[in-house]
Amino acid sequence: MQTVSDSVARRTALAAQGFADPRPGGEPTRRHLQRVLSRVQLLQLDSVNVAVRAHYAPLFARLGAYAPSLVDDAAWSHSARRPRLLVETWAHEASLIPVEDWPLLRSGAKRMGWWRGYEKLLERSPTLAEDVLAVVKEHGPIGAGAIERELAGGQMRRQGAWWDRSEVKRICEWLFGMGQLSTGTRRSFERLYDLTERVIPPEILSTRVEKDEAARRLIGKSATALGIATETDLRDYYRLGPDVARQAVAELVEAGELEPVRVRGWKAQAYRHVGARTPRSITGRALLCPFDPLIWERARTERMFGFRYRIEIYVPEPKREYGYYVFPFLLDGELVARVDLKADRAGGVLRVQGAFAEPGVDHGRVLPELAAELAHMAEWLDLSGVVAQPRGDLGAALGKIVR
Repeated sequence: MQTVSDSVARRTALAAQGFADPRPGGEPTRRHLQRVLSRVQLLQLDSVNVAVRAHYAPLFARLGAYAPSLVDDAAWSHSARRPRLLVETWAHEASLIPVEDWPLLRSGAKRMGWWRGYEKLLERSPTLAEDVLAVVKEHGPIGAGAIERELAGGQMRRQGAWWDRSEVKRICEWLFGMGQLSTGTRRSFERLYDLTERVIPPEILSTRVEKDEAARRLIGKSATALGIATETDLRDYYRLGPDVARQAVAELVEAGELEPVRVRGWKAQAYRHVGARTPRSITGRALLCPFDPLIWERARTERMFGFRYRIEIYVPEPKREYGYYVFPFLLDGELVARVDLKADRAGGVLRVQGAFAEPGVDHGRVLPELAAELAHMAEWLDLSGVVAQPRGDLGAALGKIVR
């Protein structure tokens, strides 16, 4: 069994995630979007919009400035000439995945999520799911609030049916999790539900993949995205169960798609995808949102980069170490700093509410690169500039540069 250094593992992982690819010289196109998706496989969705929505940020990190409509059109609008490229489902968390991957997530390989608890509502209101589906069939794409109003104000209320709005919303989540509803489109990020058969092309919707085969393919996709990883890393990418993931890993090793390797400093067995490449060096810079697939598995981030990262959204402000919505800064293959960012739309600026260097990092090398990438992000977000607070060991110096 081959033994590789932590540096080789890191460069392999960064290349797998697309950070060895040069950013486009011109305006990124759907082809560039597809190239990034071939690396990362999915884009996580999240409701927090302090700086930028989570599903837009990983593309900016890899492509630089691009039109967010590139993602919107791929996920939430389609035509005969430009078919839907992405669809929403539960993957890592709520995510955008390539449409053709839909059958893999509906195969039973992935564990049912938190929404399964909402099934108990049907014991109290056995017709609620059927009624919600009827409203969506007639009016979709439609939001949960509008569904509730239709149920409350229409014939169903006259028949005596009445539900709390939160119950309607929960049943919508349950139907979405079970695959009977999908996201037809979004309006100001509100999910507008539609029948899945009106969202997923019939040839994909009718495709059936056996659970074990789907698990192998999902673990293969995880390995493609991660390059080199432990079994736990591979399992976490699509949140698969441990038993099905271990079996899939063993079968992919036997098939020659995964190669067992040792990584110096890693306690667990690692696996390298047979197609992974290891460049001699990684150059360039990127700001990584908290939900970037390079760093969303915190234990892997610490093992891979020596970078301890925790999201502090739910930590009371006085107890936060770095800030509310912190972006790690990737420079030439290393995580060298982190910045707490907020897009101040009213003020027209990107606010850096704290900037912190990692121990031993050369501030003189990091500061101009960080300032330039922040300015690039501000321009991408249609903000007039960057304002940095003096908080953190980089804050004061950064404030002078961006000023």
